[in-house]
Amino acid sequence: MVSNVFSNVASNYDLMNDLMSAGLHRLWKDRLVSKLNPFPGMKHLDVAGGTGDVAFRILETINSVKHRAMQDVLEDNLYEETRIFVCDINPNMLNVGKKRALERGSGEEKSLIWVEGDAEALTFEDNSMDGYTIAFGIRNVTHIEKVLAEAFRVLKRGGRFLCLELSHVEVPIFKEFYDYYSFSIIPALGELVAGDRDSYQYLVESIRRFPPQETFASMIADAGFQKVEYENLVGGVVSIHSGLKL
Repeated sequence: MVSNVFSNVASNYDLMNDLMSAGLHRLWKDRLVSKLNPFPGMKHLDVAGGTGDVAFRILETINSVKHRAMQDVLEDNLYEETRIFVCDINPNMLNVGKKRALERGSGEEKSLIWVEGDAEALTFEDNSMDGYTIAFGIRNVTHIEKVLAEAFRVLKRGGRFLCLELSHVEVPIFKEFYDYYSFSIIPALGELVAGDRDSYQYLVESIRRFPPQETFASMIADAGFQKVEYENLVGGVVSIHSGLKL
């Protein structure tokens, strides 16, 4: 069912994200990547990242002028070794990302690798990644615990886990408005723009089924991560959870 939902929304995914969040999703993803603090030569895994939004930001940060200011031969080699793996279970979402990469002039970027795969059963080796991100994806998996266990498995010691997800608003008045917006406006937007009310109704309902921030933080800790914390953005509309594999 989830596969069908994302096959249906793939072509309008970025446009709908802009409309539903008034463009704020771009700032939220910027915040996620700033917390990751990407570096040249890193091996990074972005899961459920089909359209490439997070991966492009990571690559841009690594390739930024700031990082190149003190460039030398050693750093040149590190840039060559950088690998950002974009893993998504849905080929339609990956195709959108590959198309965007071509449009951005990154189609031949060897640091960017597109992988069709399942977050609950990753094909990557143990202790192989410096970082792991998942943005707006973990609430759509069948078994959150399996995804967290796989994230822990593939990360190296010292590796960072970061999850950006729509979450739970706790301020009563804001919560009432947010509920109205979620259940009335978003499905209507989906019908108007994408001709698909049902998929966006599912996306809204999936947010309400996702564990509250404290519960999800405990699940991350139970998977083995240390220094688990979270940051609420826009009053808890979204949260960024993080943990370290020590």
